[in-house]
Amino acid sequence: MIHVENLTKYYNTLCAVDQISFDIHKGEILGLLGPNGAGKTTTLRMLTGFIKPTSGTIRVQDYSITENPLKIKKLLGYLPESAPLYYDILVYDYLNYVADIWNMDNSKKKPQIKNLVDLCGLGDVMHKPIGELSKGYKQRVGLAHAMMSDPEILILDEPTSGLDPNQRVEIRNIIKQIGKEKTIILSTHILSEAEATCNRVVIINRGKIAADDSTQTLKSSHGAIKSINISLWHPDFKIDFKSVKKELEPVKGVEGIMQAEDDGEAARVILNCRSESDIRSEIYKKIKHTDWIILEFYQEARTLETVFRELTREN
Repeated sequence: MIHVENLTKYYNTLCAVDQISFDIHKGEILGLLGPNGAGKTTTLRMLTGFIKPTSGTIRVQDYSITENPLKIKKLLGYLPESAPLYYDILVYDYLNYVADIWNMDNSKKKPQIKNLVDLCGLGDVMHKPIGELSKGYKQRVGLAHAMMSDPEILILDEPTSGLDPNQRVEIRNIIKQIGKEKTIILSTHILSEAEATCNRVVIINRGKIAADDSTQTLKSSHGAIKSINISLWHPDFKIDFKSVKKELEPVKGVEGIMQAEDDGEAARVILNCRSESDIRSEIYKKIKHTDWIILEFYQEARTLETVFRELTREN
């Protein structure tokens, strides 16, 4: 549905986006992730036609962003990070105004406004000025604005930024509901949101794509760094960290050993491992040859946040 190829954007000599390429398929909820300054917002602004790329290609369906920008914009709904709302107008009047901008006649306008009010949970605030609403409700109004034309594609830039946990859950549920019928692209700093909402993520770092896959595949990718937590104890003496390091560091696949928080009795360590296979059995064999007692031995489950840190840690 959306094809991006070698997309590049320079601001004078600064390269904000550097030859990125990806495809977005119909019905996907795609998360665009990256550290501050990675190029996420610039990418979204190019996808919406808000700014022109320095080079590269963006095609939505069969239209080119450079040759047919208006036709593409008619397919899009866009919610920037700070929703562009008129604070001194009532919610109902604002949605009615947006519908008039789209030249909707009354036979379509009223049902569409009602549908969006129900979808975005705006029924209790329809006759309140937008300026009196919480940020969560303002985001809902912004979502309703972006959805007014019933677009095929919805682009959301940090839709849950600045919201409290309850508000984030509410907006996330709305996005998932919309995603049943629409193609959605969203950027976010909240990795748990992307993990819970998106079926695919693109991680951008310093203007380049660092990863592009489903969240599950990224978390289980081969060769990635895994953390193994071990707690060792001996009844007669305190086990020295240097002794643990000397014993376990030679195991193939162990890249480093860190001393965890000391509880006063047991030696607690974290092993950073990189291996195609599971090396826990080799680690166990090493410990078995000593007279140490294992109190804890577990591998941390990888999260999207772990993957994100691995791919962007130079920042």
